[in-house]
Amino acid sequence: MVKFSKQFEGQLVPEWKEAFVDYWQLKKDIKKIHVLDSQNKDSKKQKSAFQNALVSSLRKCTFLGSKQREPRVIQVHKLAASDSKADLYETELLEQFTDDSEAAAEFFACLDLQLNKVNQFYRTKEKEFLEWGENLKKQMAILCELQIALKKQRGKKPSSRDSKEEESISGTILCDEECSKDTTELGIDNLSEEFDNSDEVSRSTRMKNLRIHIPVTNPTRTFSAITYLLWDDLANQSSKKCGPEGNRLHINKKKLHHAGKMIRGAFVELYKGLGYLNTYRNLNMIAFVKILKKFDKVTNKQVLPVYLRVVESSYFSSSDKAVKLADEVEQLFVKNFAEDDKRKAMKYLKPTQRTESHALTFFIGLFAGCFLALFVGYVIMAHITGMYRSNSNSVYMETVYPVLSMFGLLFLHVFLYGCNIFMWRKTRINYSFIFELSPTKELKYRDVFLICASSMAAVVGVMFLHLYLVAKGYSYAQVQAIPGLLLLAFIIVLTSPFNIIYKSSRFRLLSALRNIVLSPLYKVAMLDFFTADQLCSQIPALRNLEYIACYYITGSYKTQDYNYCMRNTYYRDLAYAVSFLPYYWRSMQCARRWFDEGEISHLINLGKYVSAMVAAGAKVAYEKEKGVGWLCLLVVLSTISTVYQLYWDFVKDWGLLQFNSKNPWLRDELLLPHNFIYYISLGLNLVLRLAWLQTVFHYNFEKVDYRVTMLFLAALEVVRRGQWNFYRLENEHLNNAGKFRAVKTVPLPFHEVDEQD
Repeated sequence: MVKFSKQFEGQLVPEWKEAFVDYWQLKKDIKKIHVLDSQNKDSKKQKSAFQNALVSSLRKCTFLGSKQREPRVIQVHKLAASDSKADLYETELLEQFTDDSEAAAEFFACLDLQLNKVNQFYRTKEKEFLEWGENLKKQMAILCELQIALKKQRGKKPSSRDSKEEESISGTILCDEECSKDTTELGIDNLSEEFDNSDEVSRSTRMKNLRIHIPVTNPTRTFSAITYLLWDDLANQSSKKCGPEGNRLHINKKKLHHAGKMIRGAFVELYKGLGYLNTYRNLNMIAFVKILKKFDKVTNKQVLPVYLRVVESSYFSSSDKAVKLADEVEQLFVKNFAEDDKRKAMKYLKPTQRTESHALTFFIGLFAGCFLALFVGYVIMAHITGMYRSNSNSVYMETVYPVLSMFGLLFLHVFLYGCNIFMWRKTRINYSFIFELSPTKELKYRDVFLICASSMAAVVGVMFLHLYLVAKGYSYAQVQAIPGLLLLAFIIVLTSPFNIIYKSSRFRLLSALRNIVLSPLYKVAMLDFFTADQLCSQIPALRNLEYIACYYITGSYKTQDYNYCMRNTYYRDLAYAVSFLPYYWRSMQCARRWFDEGEISHLINLGKYVSAMVAAGAKVAYEKEKGVGWLCLLVVLSTISTVYQLYWDFVKDWGLLQFNSKNPWLRDELLLPHNFIYYISLGLNLVLRLAWLQTVFHYNFEKVDYRVTMLFLAALEVVRRGQWNFYRLENEHLNNAGKFRAVKTVPLPFHEVDEQD
């Protein structure tokens, strides 16, 4: 049977952990009472059997005509807090707890503190959700009114003009020079006159001007925002010339559609938050019952009935406002977003978790075994043919090896991501919330391991077949298309529109890559810049991909002219550009975040990636010129960039190196059980950040091709990124927990402004 403490830790809301009952501290206090009580019993003499029997017989005596009531050992006082509406509770001991009364007083002081904390937190969150719910109801009412008005407008249009006008609704625009980007203001009072004197428009919104704000999150909305700014200028000019009738604007139906999606997402998040609040109430209630039972068992006193009545009457247990709001949200969602189909609504409000089958584990083992067997066979055959020696076959190393190294680096990264997911789940880091992943479609660590094992088994199997054919005497012209076909097959699977092989995850990855490439035009989400950081560690793989694409697209594989791409000036320039692109994309994301949020830290972070690009440029120049001056410049710039990156890794991304922390050189809150793991990770990150020194010293293993050495160093950078990922999300999770942020804040589309404004 699983202990309650384990169940409690596994079911609580991770971001609200500090607000839950400190069950473990209360258990320590009870253990202290138990130890003191045991010592006291050993030191005292036991009463005689006759005396015990006499006392027990007197207790059972009923000559007074009624049973003697159990004495109350505690009394809980309810105090009114001076600075808030919350009630405070304080326990008074009415009976001596043998010789451990001081320990019992400490226990009840801690218990009162926990009860007051739970009540205060519940009251705060309930108030927050109730205000959110009221705002959402108003937003829903406005959306319904506009949708009804739009339908009436379309119904009144002549049939000949339906096709042209049905996509928009007319209203009066408020000429406001300070109107923000992508913002449309609609006079509801004028709109009401246009549609039969506002039978559908509520009185609360009459005499108001409605501002519809759709966040600029993608290029379409960005260009739309610019268009609306120009349209506002034209509307302002025409209104001055043509009077009130010139001040007309068509609101696109797509705007209402986007507004509906925003409101639907807000309802889903509110319902999720109310579910968390209900979980918070239930788990804390069970925790109080469990800890009081333990206290009664240790002290042989009956405090559970007395204190439990206080807990049940306290605010967090007696308030039903959140439950009623959850019912209202459910009804509104079913009516407006699910066509009165409750089952359909529950797919959004309460998505079911995908169950993991044992077949998944079986196939992971099967493909992992195949990969190991094929890899051993490939290594043996490569050793026999001497492919990886310093004087090896140039054609193979220049044309086939880049394919293998690219896939090796890629799926090493995928494997480490699976390890990250495993550790995030083990340490209760809510990575799906941080990345905004769907709980029904997100990849579990077993899914990631299956993708990695099956893909590497396929890659090594094809490479083994290719090397076997070469060893058998087949010419390169006959087998050279095999690696290219392998790459093409992976690209087809990745971009396949069919619902196979984790379609939702594949498309989420493609959308993240699209957002990265067009990063200045897209609002930057956590998943986007996290993925861009991964690309910064995959520059060797990107350069291999570029070379392979050039080799096969230009048809060089037919003649084995692998130097064609290297001789081509455009390719060489593009190859150098690939080394800069991940840093450029990441810097553009920092610039966009600074533009959206206005925090100067994003500009400082941008400087880190600019320093990396400058160091990469110095490396390119040194590889061309090979001069001492360029070498010195490379060392200086790379040192500055490395120090910059290390500082940002340790202090900003990981939140470590806090000098006043209770954990020396770390931070106060740590999720891993042992501090030395963090110290090892700090040292390992420092060492792996210095991999660029190989550019200076050109160290190679004896009798091994230099490309293998470069692959080894690239793999070390991927490993460094893998450990960086864990601590980056650990710090992000602790930041969310510090602000008790467990649900997304969804912006609302409609804002009412007084006509005077």
